[in-house]
Amino acid sequence: MTQAPTPTADTVRRLARSLLQDSGKGGGSGGAQSAAGPAVRPAAASAEPATWWVGTRHVLRLAPDREASVRRRRELRLRDLVRPHVPVALPSAVAHGEWAPGLFCSLDTRLAGGTAEEHRVSAVGEADLAGLLTGLREVPVRQAETLGVPRVPPRSLETLRRAAGEAAGRLAEADEFDPDRLNRLTPPAAVQLAAQSGTAVLVHHALTGGHLVVSADGRVRGVLGWDAAVVGDPAEDIAGLALAVGAPAAVRAATLAGYGARPCLRGLWLARCDAVRHLAEALTGRTAPPPALRTRLRHAWEPIMLERVTDLDRADDTP
Repeated sequence: MTQAPTPTADTVRRLARSLLQDSGKGGGSGGAQSAAGPAVRPAAASAEPATWWVGTRHVLRLAPDREASVRRRRELRLRDLVRPHVPVALPSAVAHGEWAPGLFCSLDTRLAGGTAEEHRVSAVGEADLAGLLTGLREVPVRQAETLGVPRVPPRSLETLRRAAGEAAGRLAEADEFDPDRLNRLTPPAAVQLAAQSGTAVLVHHALTGGHLVVSADGRVRGVLGWDAAVVGDPAEDIAGLALAVGAPAAVRAATLAGYGARPCLRGLWLARCDAVRHLAEALTGRTAPPPALRTRLRHAWEPIMLERVTDLDRADDTP
């Protein structure tokens, strides 16, 4: 496979200028301009940044390989399919093309606001998340699959439970986690919380804190990162929200969206097992794990009222 070139500020600036001109927006990116093009800067610290702010109104995303290029092209069409069904904003593509042979790029509108890592989601913001989950359930699955969105089977919670148990032992040795907390998810409970057949919906599958655009007053104004979307288990998005905004907020949003105890508790335990595994994996590396992993672990293990009043072995079957 051909090695992708390393994007630099100069190449990104020229590319952004070309895309803006092709879109008919000229210098309308906002912010400082130069003879070479609009002001650009990486959206995140990285040796080879793939996302760049362009002025104050746009963001340029560079696919690093051909597989990502396929997902990014599909994402543009998927966002158009999803947009009418959800109450939050999705980015719109101003222009797109190739930034290197065979490598896709898109210049998107920049959604105003911070992230869920910067702002706490309010009660009204939880209603926004409920609207998102409701809308995803309403997106026609057949149309999403026609666009190329893959269908993935639900994960085995029992397999995940065993893997998390091993990981919890390593975290206990590092004084990071009490492995006894996993004991509530018994093998029978893991079976009881298996995904039900016929419940597959469009799943964002990457509802991280960085992909939730949150205003200072706690409203969820937009959602980014649609290239990872799949048709599958809706509990995966409940799990993503538990890691991003905390288990209580995630379960309240899912309940408002009409999900019953089974998918809510399944999502909760997917999040908890994932959080334990991911932190344990990071601790085996040579560098300190990112603080975000400990935050996600804390979020996932926040207590919820539903858990106190529900027998895991007899969880409600409501989808």
